[in-house]
Amino acid sequence: MDVLYFAWVRERIGLPKETVETSAVTVAELVEELKAREERYAAAFADLSALRVALDQELAEFDAPLEGVREVAFFPPMTGG
Repeated sequence: MDVLYFAWVRERIGLPKETVETSAVTVAELVEELKAREERYAAAFADLSALRVALDQELAEFDAPLEGVREVAFFPPMTGG
């Protein structure tokens, strides 16, 4: 699946997008797999309350299932104005 990173998440990881092979069942499991890769991922995902996630461009929760998902995007909360 494609994993996209936006704003400071992209800056900490150093990539805008990557293709990931995963056995994760939920977003939270995917996050744990990513955090275990390297320190830069661990830093980016250190505080999940500061992150939002979208699955195939639909906002989701971290306990959402990944079955059938093609794209996961991580980004900080946005404010309107």
